[in-house]
Amino acid sequence: MITIKENTTLVGVSELRKGIEKILQKARKGLVIIEKRHKPAAVLMSNQEYQDIQNIMETAEDIVLGFIAQERFKNSREKDYINIKNLLK
Repeated sequence: MITIKENTTLVGVSELRKGIEKILQKARKGLVIIEKRHKPAAVLMSNQEYQDIQNIMETAEDIVLGFIAQERFKNSREKDYINIKNLLK
């Protein structure tokens, strides 16, 4: 196990098998990069950090979709819309 940054640790797969508790403690405090044959294979992180990343991604997606909708609205015309009364008939 090697600490490569203050909150990032590098771990080999064999170390993962032997010391999962210690590695999970490291993951609660930062990132743990798991290497297989000296190549990054996976990343462990705390559930809270994962949830934070998910929230950021969802917010970014909402912003992008908002811009797309705004652009479509600006470029639309009256004939692009269906009258709700006609639709319900």
